[in-house]
Amino acid sequence: METAQENASLSRELSPDPAPYRCSACHGNEDRSPPGPLRGRAKSRSLSASPALGSTKEFRRTRSLHGPCPVTTFGPKACVLQNPQTIMHIQDPASQRLTWNKCPKSVLVIKKIRDASLLQPFKQLCEYLMEENNMIVYVEKKVLEDPAIVSDENFGPVKKKFCTFREDYDDISNQIDFIICLGGDGTLLYASSLFQGSVPPVMAFHLGSLGFLTPFSFENFQAQVAQVVEGNAAIVLRSRLKVRVAKAPRGAQAAIQNGLRKNGVLAPDLDPEVGKQVMQYQVLNEVVIDRGPSSYLSNVDVYLDGHLITTVQGDGVIVSTPTGSTAYAAAAGASMIHPNVPAIMLTPICPHSLSFRPIVVPAGVELKIMLSPEARNTVWVSFDGRRRQEIGYGDSISITTSCYPLPSICVRDPVSDWFESLAQCLHWNVRKKQSHFPEDEDGDAGTGQG
Repeated sequence: METAQENASLSRELSPDPAPYRCSACHGNEDRSPPGPLRGRAKSRSLSASPALGSTKEFRRTRSLHGPCPVTTFGPKACVLQNPQTIMHIQDPASQRLTWNKCPKSVLVIKKIRDASLLQPFKQLCEYLMEENNMIVYVEKKVLEDPAIVSDENFGPVKKKFCTFREDYDDISNQIDFIICLGGDGTLLYASSLFQGSVPPVMAFHLGSLGFLTPFSFENFQAQVAQVVEGNAAIVLRSRLKVRVAKAPRGAQAAIQNGLRKNGVLAPDLDPEVGKQVMQYQVLNEVVIDRGPSSYLSNVDVYLDGHLITTVQGDGVIVSTPTGSTAYAAAAGASMIHPNVPAIMLTPICPHSLSFRPIVVPAGVELKIMLSPEARNTVWVSFDGRRRQEIGYGDSISITTSCYPLPSICVRDPVSDWFESLAQCLHWNVRKKQSHFPEDEDGDAGTGQG
């Protein structure tokens, strides 16, 4: 009975908005309304993302530790092709397919800035999308300000057809059907930062330096783009982190140190965000808390679902998604996790302890990180390498799995593409192979290193 209740809760999308969300194209007449509390159980605190990005209300979550059920509509026209052959509502990664409710008509092209080698591929792609597919192409305004594009007279007629936007000024989240990235992994991270809610499907071409997250080659881009537009493509849902940063007014003193009772549990009668400036981010790779320019060790308290689990004393700590497990976390000694695994990684950076190993926690928990009262200095936090800011006494960083994943289009399937990236980009388990024994020698001669 307990398992049935938890499985049922996985399929619900919880929202503080009383109006039901209806997606007739993807899920028939399914209503997604905030359900009432389960009988016999107290309401639990929210660990899932909220569609109301600026709201500071307390949200409810599913009781499963596997994290919130991801929203499977991506932008205005894309969604996951429903597969009835699922086990416990967890779809086989190889069977995740993209489908379109309507033919996509608008595409956002993200190009790596200040890279002259990408100008020709960028022009070829945009001409193909506009002239042969009759699509509306969005680009960032500063891309068209590149001197090489401004001085190209042959590109002039196409350039006039672009729709432009400015980051942090123009909201294009409801205008884009899918995204094409030209460059390295940074272009995918940038695409994620532009969409704080539902993310359209992303097709990433490897034209950068590493390319772990960009599986497509540009040589035959016409056929590959045509295949995606037709809806014949596999996707991997890369989970993101919903991060809330609450900053206390400087000089304010907390009634209880970090809001703790004597048993190390957060006091429930205190609202830690009252009177604070609250900011929210969607993070694809990792949240990094480090000591910044200070020469002292950082000292931060880590809570899991309101309980103090440890104090990190060292250069800092990394909280990453499975996608981010192959980035900074891998360099810090963490394991690499496939993007389909529902988890959050906690990796210390140069901890002042020989026993502090990286850990993996369920995707549905909430982590809260605060500066320890005994800390000698403040710490700094960044989100996918951006928005770097100082965290002082009384500030808090709340982290959980977002219900808005990034749908990344695959060349083959999520499993094959991931192992291909491990081999090609990180040279995973590359070594000189041991030679076999010659046929004329005794096979029992030993197992030497030669």
